[in-house]
Amino acid sequence: MPQGERRCCGGFCALLVTAGLVVLIYWAIFQPHHIRATVDSAVLSNLTVSNSNASSAAAAAVSYDLTVSLRLYNPSVRVNIYYDAIDAELRFRDAVVGPAANDTSPSVFYQRRKTSEVVKMEFDYWRPGGGGGVTVGSDVARELVKETRSGGAVSLELDVDVRVRYVFRMFKLRLKPRIRCSLSIPVKTEGRHRGFGGVVASGDRCSVKY
Repeated sequence: MPQGERRCCGGFCALLVTAGLVVLIYWAIFQPHHIRATVDSAVLSNLTVSNSNASSAAAAAVSYDLTVSLRLYNPSVRVNIYYDAIDAELRFRDAVVGPAANDTSPSVFYQRRKTSEVVKMEFDYWRPGGGGGVTVGSDVARELVKETRSGGAVSLELDVDVRVRYVFRMFKLRLKPRIRCSLSIPVKTEGRHRGFGGVVASGDRCSVKY
């Protein structure tokens, strides 16, 4: 191998080694731990299903009010986090029964290391006198009716997509964690015209994937 090529190859290898050491040192200092999420509470009310006895090809409407308090914890020792966007939707048996009707509160915020923040999410799909519901397949509606009338709990899933920036001095790392929380809410009849409702204070950990 010519001497010039040897120097070029040696310089490239040295550059790779240096870059690797910089990344290792940076990671050791930065240490951006994954955020942790738990459901503090969930309040469900006015849950009603219409047209649930229709044929399997027909659609049905699900109306409800749901408020979820989600606690987000930053376990990092040195790293602060900027939450730039939070998008939430509710699912039942893998069927979407509505995105968050209002912006989360707070919708964006700054979180210091070793601190937690409670984010409130509201799903408002019920109106007095009807209307405001979410259209779902009648098979999904029938399953929901079964759960509400069984005397047990309604199983829902809260899906939250977050855009964050991990910040340590001049260093920034942008990530998009996905939070999934299982909600098992015991329900009972609220009244003849108001449907079903229930309250849960779970404290259950949610799964967080990056």
